[in-house]
Amino acid sequence: MTACPWCGEPVSIFVDPGGGEAQSFVEDCSVCCRPIRLHARRDPDDPVEFLIDAERDE
Repeated sequence: MTACPWCGEPVSIFVDPGGGEAQSFVEDCSVCCRPIRLHARRDPDDPVEFLIDAERDE
């Protein structure tokens, strides 16, 4: 889960583990519907989990 960079609300993000160790993609916020650019990378401490960074996609 991460926070929307537009409205600040928490949003759930699904990362496809078959997409690789590092991924970038855009999803609309489920609350405010604005586009979020997401950067996902495998957590070095827990290889099953991903670390997510979110930023506004203009």
